[in-house]
Amino acid sequence: MDAIQKNPKLESERTSLWRELRKALTGTEADYTQISLGKAVFLLSVPMVLELVMESAFAVVDIYFVGALGPSAVAAVGLTETYLFLLYSLAIGMSTAVTAIIARRIGEGDKEQAGIAAVQSVFLSILVSLPFAIFGVWFAKDLLILMGGDPWVVEHGSRYTQWIFGGNLVIMLLFGLNAVFRGAGDAAIAMRVLWIANGLNMILDPIFIFGFGPIPAMGIEGAAIATNIGRGVGVLFQIYLLLKGGNHIRVLRSQISIHWEIISDIIRTSLGGIGQTIIGMTSWIFLVRIISEFGSEAVAGATIALRIMMFTLMPSWGMSNAVATLVGQNLGAGKPDRAEQSVWIVGVWNMIFLIGVSICYFIFRESLVSIFTDDAKVIAIGSEWLGIVSYSYFVYAWWMVSVQAFNGAGDTTTPTLINLVFFWMFQIPFAYVLAKVLSYGYSGVFWASMITETSVGLFTLWLFRKGGWKTSKV
Repeated sequence: MDAIQKNPKLESERTSLWRELRKALTGTEADYTQISLGKAVFLLSVPMVLELVMESAFAVVDIYFVGALGPSAVAAVGLTETYLFLLYSLAIGMSTAVTAIIARRIGEGDKEQAGIAAVQSVFLSILVSLPFAIFGVWFAKDLLILMGGDPWVVEHGSRYTQWIFGGNLVIMLLFGLNAVFRGAGDAAIAMRVLWIANGLNMILDPIFIFGFGPIPAMGIEGAAIATNIGRGVGVLFQIYLLLKGGNHIRVLRSQISIHWEIISDIIRTSLGGIGQTIIGMTSWIFLVRIISEFGSEAVAGATIALRIMMFTLMPSWGMSNAVATLVGQNLGAGKPDRAEQSVWIVGVWNMIFLIGVSICYFIFRESLVSIFTDDAKVIAIGSEWLGIVSYSYFVYAWWMVSVQAFNGAGDTTTPTLINLVFFWMFQIPFAYVLAKVLSYGYSGVFWASMITETSVGLFTLWLFRKGGWKTSKV
């Protein structure tokens, strides 16, 4: 032991690791097109993983507290989120475009245009959020009825729906501005923002749901209020940091004006990102509609299982987001081979992680679901989906990095077409046939989901290897 402690080489490596970890967490001015790829992946992946770990922890904690209100409350959250997926589609699609454009400008060394593009993303977020706020507030009950919500869900869950949609601007801005920081290479800033926003929400959740001191118990409505407050504070922090300036990007007051040509570029680039996300998420709406035919317990079980999957997939998406930044910046610097190599490095890391997650799902699936509910039927349904997913989760790793390679390059059209074929033309009818025609019930939906996502992962990786994304222009 003493020999190990006195080994100068080991001590040097340990010191170097901690030094790089501090840089990853606090931010660095490193040029990601010049430093070693392993170091670049590490510096970007660590804060991006921690950023999305907090996002997934928020989702799990949120459903944990709501779960205490019963299966119908969980179902209300699940049904609201099926519609919210449409908003997420726009937010993620726009974020994909913003990351690609900012990364390309930074790679080209044009920080002035990067700052201007960041401002345009804010204007665009405001424009997009308005119709969702108006529609969600006025038609909350109708939306829940349309999705097959029971009377409790419609009566009490509608207030949750109104608050979530009424405050959707904070969702759009949180996604969009963090995309700016990630594209610029300021991943540590994006991490801190999300930790503040979701950390505050996790503290406020039980206070507003169950009441504390002068604050009355608001039930499921309180969960939505806590979410809006937490995310709103996060957005204010983002704007402050963007004006103050990070290591790679800063917005000057002179840049705060509308540039319609840049907004047009963001819209054009984001159409593919919006398309690929909206196709995948609307297919989930159809799946939930099929599941709702089998009762609120089925929806609750599926919702809890999905939250658990989100919790474990977020670190994978964090690593994959590093790919988008590295691909965009290295293509901007004229280094396509380096961009490709970064995808393979992150893909291996991602696969190893998800193999470990699959093992945990297979062994502890019932215990995981029982954390959020004591309803035996809900536990059985949720754990069944986790067990099915565990058979091929490792394939998702390569799907994620391949998609982010296309997106980081600005080629958002290819993943959109892939999603269109696999999710709309195959998954939805396949799930319906298994669940309703062949009478496999909600189990048929789970199997259809796993088979489809495994297939799309393998196909996307094959297409990535052909290399057409290297010639994309943004």
